[in-house]
Amino acid sequence: MEKILIIGAAGQLGSELTLSLSNMYGGEQVIATDINQDAGVKFDYCRFEVLDVMDKAKLRSLVKDEKVTQIYHLAAILSATGEKNPLFAWNLNMDSLLHVLELAKEFKLNKVYWPSSIAVFGPNTPMQNTPQNCVMDPNTVYGISKQAGERWCEYYFQKYNVDVRSLRYPGLIGYKSLPGGGTTDYAVDIFHKAIDGEKFECFLSENTYLPMMYMPDAIKATLDLMHAPAEQIKVRSSYNLAAISFSPKEIFEAIKTEYPSFEISYQPDFRQKIADSWPDSIDDSAARKDWGWQHEYDLQKMTADILANLPEYMVNFK
Repeated sequence: MEKILIIGAAGQLGSELTLSLSNMYGGEQVIATDINQDAGVKFDYCRFEVLDVMDKAKLRSLVKDEKVTQIYHLAAILSATGEKNPLFAWNLNMDSLLHVLELAKEFKLNKVYWPSSIAVFGPNTPMQNTPQNCVMDPNTVYGISKQAGERWCEYYFQKYNVDVRSLRYPGLIGYKSLPGGGTTDYAVDIFHKAIDGEKFECFLSENTYLPMMYMPDAIKATLDLMHAPAEQIKVRSSYNLAAISFSPKEIFEAIKTEYPSFEISYQPDFRQKIADSWPDSIDDSAARKDWGWQHEYDLQKMTADILANLPEYMVNFK
């Protein structure tokens, strides 16, 4: 039986991934952890533990005592938040990953999952259909930590045979949690403003194209990767992953078809420079070839699904 530990379970990705894993393996086989003790209310279907990922001793005790076989390490300081406190972001993002990789080596865990990001790319990266292997010169501490993390993951696989797997997520959009401090989070917040009848002030310019993905596709990709036979995983740094690319103007227009009175203004801030250093679109042919990745949602299908489901969830956000 697998015993799965999820670190940073209360975040945007973790909230939905934890539920999917619990449905798949059974809630008794999943331990959700987060530094926020109030997050426990989200996880009535599985066990919840308060965990600061920087508490190396407690993390090790959990892995040992609970006979954990897989770790999904999702805790991180994201791009925009990281620029406000870069040393803290670096320390948390890097040290926590190394803690997990060391535990995987020590206890011979079956698998480790660690998310990377399009933030590993930079100003000199090809902007269109960014290839799997190319120049990576990130200019945010988040991107730098993710690039370094990719190297560590590949190192632990090559040197210690740790089966660690990773995806370079584009911007993730979901309706079951609030924005978490990322540069692409405007595409989450914009739906909340539309439903609330408020004008949306976008911190990116109207024609800023970024690779994006609807959360159900992100969950599907993560589980597809983790359930693929090891011999199919050819990339041990992190796989490019793609679904859709759009601009703030395009997502606004998609929402406006359902909310005709919705208004938007553009006030680019420091996050514009971050977005400008990232690709417009991603070539994920390696993921599609190696383990059969296929996305399901385009902009219109995603928009319709969010607008149909978000209003009832917003009651819980208030």
